[in-house]
Amino acid sequence: MEFTLLAAAAIGIAGVWLMLRWEAARGIAAGCARDLWDVALGAIGAGIVVGRVAAMVVAGVNPVLRPADLIIVRAGVATGWASIGALAVVTWTSRRPPWIVADGLAAAALAGLSGWHAGCVVRSACLGTTTDLPWGFAASPGGLPRHPVEVYAAVLLLAAALALALWKARGRPPLGVPAGLALASAGAVRLVTEPLRPSLGGGPVWWYVAAMAAGTAVAARRWRTIAARRSLPPL
Repeated sequence: MEFTLLAAAAIGIAGVWLMLRWEAARGIAAGCARDLWDVALGAIGAGIVVGRVAAMVVAGVNPVLRPADLIIVRAGVATGWASIGALAVVTWTSRRPPWIVADGLAAAALAGLSGWHAGCVVRSACLGTTTDLPWGFAASPGGLPRHPVEVYAAVLLLAAALALALWKARGRPPLGVPAGLALASAGAVRLVTEPLRPSLGGGPVWWYVAAMAAGTAVAARRWRTIAARRSLPPL
């Protein structure tokens, strides 16, 4: 079993939990922090299953005829479909209105992604393309220094999570805007760091572009909708 992969997943889940606790201590969604944690766990589990099934189908493996292959997560998980599965679970299983739950999980989701990328340390999978920058690391003694690209992603995602949480702490942002910004931020970080990853096919760039576009569109539409409602004269 790939224990380093499990350790990286555990770091990501810990990131979700720590951000929810950090927000609860500051009065942000404090009353439903436990509910949000339950929804987050369900979304993570469903996302992994959906992403694994999608990866099997793309690889030509029939998940119905070979169900045991579902547990071989290290063989590949389609992250785009995993994200869609997780978002669907958040929408369908929320006890509260979906926008409230999505906003409540926005910063925690970014923190969880940051933890997953930081888990590259235990997986020995942090390095990307070669670099002349002084903070580059060599994969082996005498090797060429490389970008710690996964560390870049972890830092950027954590910064986005903290910025979003602090914004929520300062007031009540328009409903749905934090969720949209979180989705756009996740796509933007992956898109910016993707060229620094060693890849034969360039990675699923269109997924990141789609996430940025969808997140930005959601945030803009929700902002305009809330602003329009607030500008209406009282009856």
